[in-house]
Amino acid sequence: MTETGNKRAFDSSDITALSHLYRGELYRSTVWRTRLDATTNWAVLTTGIALSLTFSSEHASPLPLVLVGLLVATFLFIEARRYRFFDFWRMRAHVLEVQFFGPILRGEGVQTANGWNEILYQDYKAPNLHISYLEAIGRRLRNNYCWIFAIQVTAYLGKLLIHPEPVASLHELFARATIGPIPGQLVLLAGLVFHATWITIAMVTYRSRRGAGRSRPPRPASDRLLDLARG
Repeated sequence: MTETGNKRAFDSSDITALSHLYRGELYRSTVWRTRLDATTNWAVLTTGIALSLTFSSEHASPLPLVLVGLLVATFLFIEARRYRFFDFWRMRAHVLEVQFFGPILRGEGVQTANGWNEILYQDYKAPNLHISYLEAIGRRLRNNYCWIFAIQVTAYLGKLLIHPEPVASLHELFARATIGPIPGQLVLLAGLVFHATWITIAMVTYRSRRGAGRSRPPRPASDRLLDLARG
């Protein structure tokens, strides 16, 4: 390293070390990204199986769609936890991309005037997850699970209302929704509370901008990077 005032400037060996550090952080975030995809895939798969079972015959019960809702919620809880760790590793990689590689790409060399290296060091010294569990649930709901739950509840209501034939009365609707000793009114009320909870969480956490989510500016009329790639 070279001396710059009271601070030591990065030399070529330090830059090489930071490049390897970036590769490591990028690999970690990729691993956790893969784990996120795994739980989402299982949620989609189990929902598809429940749909097949429920509509396989006119005498099939809607119970599989009720149970798969609970199973998808379990996958959501698991995925929210995984998302917090994915966000943790992605945050570090993003800092290195913007603060370390960014000035180099601009031809300015490594810049540390804003103290990003000290902040990153403190994060390594005392790691801290940057997004809460509730915020992670809300983000995964808005990005993925809202569609899975929408398909599940639509299929469930379709089973009750029109399969194998349209429901003739409210009493018949409650009878179709009955699960063993649990009356249909209670089952439908529980389902309403169940899905209202997810909607509330998604809305309450909507304005949260914590974590490494990047803002997306409006798409420009011309893509300069694409033009460069095309030569």
